[in-house]
Amino acid sequence: MEQFQIETAQNISIGQHTAHLGERMLAYIIDSFIIIIYTVLMFLLLLSLDIDFGDMWALYLVMNLPAFMYYVLLETFMNGKTVGKSIMHIRVVKLDGSKPNFSSYFIRWILRIVDVVLSSGGVAVLTILLRGQGQRVGDIAAGTTVISEKKRVSLRDTLLRDLPDNYQPVFSQVTIFKDREMQTIKELYDSAKRNGNHKVIISLSDQIKKVTDITTELKAIDFVDTVIRDYSFYTRQ
Repeated sequence: MEQFQIETAQNISIGQHTAHLGERMLAYIIDSFIIIIYTVLMFLLLLSLDIDFGDMWALYLVMNLPAFMYYVLLETFMNGKTVGKSIMHIRVVKLDGSKPNFSSYFIRWILRIVDVVLSSGGVAVLTILLRGQGQRVGDIAAGTTVISEKKRVSLRDTLLRDLPDNYQPVFSQVTIFKDREMQTIKELYDSAKRNGNHKVIISLSDQIKKVTDITTELKAIDFVDTVIRDYSFYTRQ
């Protein structure tokens, strides 16, 4: 999965993740299933009608235009999504993060013949893996990509505490800890505080002082909380 920068009109850079290849493949399978179901239902409907065989096939082709144009229609009217993309929380966007216009969706749709139909998806997969930025041939030609809208929370995100703008750290020694070590301290502290288990907090305080050689008159509960806050301050810099 690639990450690329979107530059907004306000000159703010926003990191955006491209959709994982597996997510795109699952979305494709879902959309293909919907198209097949629609096609079969239209065929059965026409069979139930008392019309000539030749007229039935002409009408069948007309009634299947929505299935034929499924991708370009849905992506145009659903803001870059199909049913499969909506379920997988992925969406088509321009490389600058803006909404594609109809011509972009149309180019992607036409080039599905090369990307997916003629090569059974092989060209699309190979191009996405080699090109980067989540682009198949249709995306390259249209200047688009497919992004993931899933919220990804990293370990560091779970460590951060809300701090006032004028917060001043007390113990610089906390930077010797690693993220996972601090995550364990934070989880134990929050759990002990929630359950009123002061012995765990005292034990945490003693262990932190031993590792960092910190000497302080703060109460154990205040000391551990300060350590977590200080770590949050230093790691967000």
